[in-house]
Amino acid sequence: MTPAIASTGISGNNLLMVAAGGLVSGILTPLLPTLIDHVVGLPGQFRISLIAVPFAVLVFILVRRFSVNPLWAGMLAAVVTMVAFVSAVNAAIFIEGQTAGAAAVMRYLLAGLTGGLVGTAVMALGIGLLPAGPRAAAAWWPMLITGTLAGTLLAVDNALGLDNTSFLYPVWQAAVAVRLSMVLRRIQSF
Repeated sequence: MTPAIASTGISGNNLLMVAAGGLVSGILTPLLPTLIDHVVGLPGQFRISLIAVPFAVLVFILVRRFSVNPLWAGMLAAVVTMVAFVSAVNAAIFIEGQTAGAAAVMRYLLAGLTGGLVGTAVMALGIGLLPAGPRAAAAWWPMLITGTLAGTLLAVDNALGLDNTSFLYPVWQAAVAVRLSMVLRRIQSF
């Protein structure tokens, strides 16, 4: 067991289960737009937020499992996750549009970095404000760095032309879920 895992009181098996949950939610995420497109009458931003439901469910489970937050806080964390997803998508689209003259790889690298940072930052801010959420900004740095760097996989997805599958979502969601569980567990152990 590494010192980081030992200091947070999370066993390696728990982290593997969290990562597996992130992989499963990340595999489901790119499949949902096809299903959601069949639902008529939903506004655009709400449709985008529904794509985040698998990861929002995982975040709800993590907040309930690894912290002493009440049930309503877990539900609020799930909603914050959906808002973070919409924010990340919009930020990535904005940056991709702003870099229209650059090479495609550079556009998607910058868009992925921005989307990863924005999504993770919104999650950290929202979950950090929960009753048992960590108030120290330093507790969130590992999750912010991980989410930002994993966002670069958007360039890989684009280069490979992936539509109904993705490298970005499974890796990003697994990595951020592991970091989130470590942050929540560290706060509970104090």
